[in-house]
Parts: sequence; C-alpha cells; structure tokens
Amino acid sequence: MPGSGRQHRPYRPGPDPAFPYFTEDQRYPFPDPDTVPGNVIALGGNLSPGMLLSAYEQGIFPWYNREDPVLWQSPDPRCVIFPETLHVSKSMRRILRGGSFEITIDTDFAGVIRGCAETDRPGQGGTWITEDIIAAYTELHRLGHIHSAESRRDGTLAGGCYGVRIGRVFCGESMFSRVPNASKAAFLSLAKYLFAERGVLFIDCQVPTDHLLSLGGREIGRHDFLRLLRETLSAE
Repeated sequence: MPGSGRQHRPYRPGPDPAFPYFTEDQRYPFPDPDTVPGNVIALGGNLSPGMLLSAYEQGIFPWYNREDPVLWQSPDPRCVIFPETLHVSKSMRRILRGGSFEITIDTDFAGVIRGCAETDRPGQGGTWITEDIIAAYTELHRLGHIHSAESRRDGTLAGGCYGVRIGRVFCGESMFSRVPNASKAAFLSLAKYLFAERGVLFIDCQVPTDHLLSLGGREIGRHDFLRLLRETLSAE
C-alpha cells in the first residue's frame, strides 16, 4: 500500500492480516486523490475502524472484488445530493403518504447489509459486500458511525439502505429492494431524516448512476468534491 512500506510484498485477496489495526481514534494518511490518476488511490491494508474513517474523511472508500486486495477508490466524477436537489417524484410521494411501507431508521442494520449483499446485480459478477465488509461495517455500526433505513411490508424487510456519517456528510454505501420502490422509499426517508434532523449538508452517492440522478444526484468533478468535503469537515 502506498505509504505503508510494504509495496514490495505480493498482495493477498481481501484485508491484509499483517497490516496494523487502526482504532476509531487513529488515522491513516492515504495519498491525496488529487495527485493520483485514475480512480484507485491505493491498495492493500485492512478494514479496521480507523482505516475506514480515514478513507471517508479523505474522499476515499473501499470497493473491490472478492479475488482482489482491498482497493481504495475515489471516483471522478462523483455523485452528490444536496437538500435542495433531493427529488421525490409524485408517484413516490403517493407511496410514502399512502403507507405502502413501514419505514424505520437504524432498527435493522444487520438485515439491511445482508440484503444488500444477497441482491443480484446484473453485470457486476457477484457482490462486493463480502463477509470481511460485513464484519467491518458491523463494527462501524456498533461504534455509531453508520445509519440505515428499512422498508417493511407486512412486517417483513422489503428493502433498505445504509451508509457512513462523518460529521455533516453522509456517505451512501448500498441499497436493495425485494419489492418495487422499497429501496427508494427507504433512501428518500433516510435522506430527509439526515438533512432535517442530523444537520447533514450533502450525501456522497459515490458513483453516478441513472437511478441516483433520478433521486436528485448531481455529478461534480473529483477535485470539486474533495474541496467541498474538506470545507465541510473543517467547519465542524
């Protein structure tokens, strides 16, 4: 990993058990994404709490296939949602008002991340949410750094989403649906909660997709995203 002094060693798939463990109060200095061409900023290391929080605070997140080492990425362009750009369509307003789903916040993170891991995503060749990812984000959840939203129908989990909150920024990670509109209902409800009650100033949706753009996502260049992130976190 750049800066680790271990670049000469071959990389094993997943987290490196020999890499130092960082507690939630410790930080790791990743390379500045502004100085690295491409989306992959570093590789290797582990998914300890301090490592993950360091990454999010620097505009980086882990995203890798099962057979890869941990790949730390910072996409260009980036997708973000601001309170004023969040878009709730007329059909979704009817669904939310009509009680099609029971929406809860932070009641079943374990069910949500498992649902995200088990969802078939055509063209992705399997899930990136491995057991290592589940264990690492479960620990972040235990430490209070993660929010989830759940959509239930007839008492059964039908969809949800989760992500990491760092100060007044929320970094969306994944969502899933077992019935139509369940993930949208969960995400829109969580976004409103974060903006209105947690003081979040923007949601980092990471990679732009048509789905996220339809919910109010805006593409911005990585340099502008990093500047926005730094300004927001430094104003805490």
